[in-house]
Amino acid sequence: MDRPESVAALTEALRGVGYLADRGLATTLHVALQLGRPVLLEGEVGVGKTEVARALSEVLDRRLIRLQCYEGIDAQQALYEWDYARQLLQIRALSEHQLTDEGSVDALFGPKFLVERPLLDAVRAGDRAVLLVDEVDRADDEFEAFLLELLSDFQITIPEIGPVRAASPPLVVLTSNRTRELHDALKRRCLYHWVGFPSAERELEIVLVRAPGVSEQLAASVVEAVNRLRAMDLAKPPGVAETIDWVQTLGVVGADDLDHEAVPDTLGAVVKDRDDLELVQSDLERIRG
Repeated sequence: MDRPESVAALTEALRGVGYLADRGLATTLHVALQLGRPVLLEGEVGVGKTEVARALSEVLDRRLIRLQCYEGIDAQQALYEWDYARQLLQIRALSEHQLTDEGSVDALFGPKFLVERPLLDAVRAGDRAVLLVDEVDRADDEFEAFLLELLSDFQITIPEIGPVRAASPPLVVLTSNRTRELHDALKRRCLYHWVGFPSAERELEIVLVRAPGVSEQLAASVVEAVNRLRAMDLAKPPGVAETIDWVQTLGVVGADDLDHEAVPDTLGAVVKDRDDLELVQSDLERIRG
């Protein structure tokens, strides 16, 4: 579909695919679409940062390409690699005469032996894709510098083939959980938005959209309980994703409120740390309100 022409239109389109964006986030995304700028989303774990890219790909009818960052990732792993196994089979299939032929050797580094990784895939897809660079804070400084260069011109040079450039850049969404501070240069290249925990009213609305079929009474009780959990001194406060998980889990076991006997047994859906779990189990009445 065409790009929504206003913040209100984008907000409504995102709602249509199950993502409820507040006005600040919708405005940032709208400006990014109009100006062709990358978006950097920071916030707590489980508040819907990654889901933004998925929702945008649906709204815009573009392919979602995801690069999951991790400690030790380098440019080559994110760009491309050669299929060495197939190249070896090709070499074995060539005769001695063919192996001395320059054209045959060059063909070993042709497109059919090139394995595209997310970044090369995104450059070639251009504006037919949404590129999600997920948890960029888990990568190191060197990879962050490489990303900054890539976001500047969306051109990649493959020594054996030559330069590959996007005619029109993809929409880029970077996410960070702030396990480390990103460099100012990368932040300046992007439009920035902090995705925090939603208000109780907005969270209830999100839960009812993402978990259709659960009772509004149960959803409201769970949202209130999760907000009490976030006020506790937990190592890993639950995000919206955990709220949805807990509502769905309670629905599966037939609970209709937080007084149900299954509540203590379902806390693992919302509390994902052993010490946190013991703390919550020792004070269940506080959570129930």
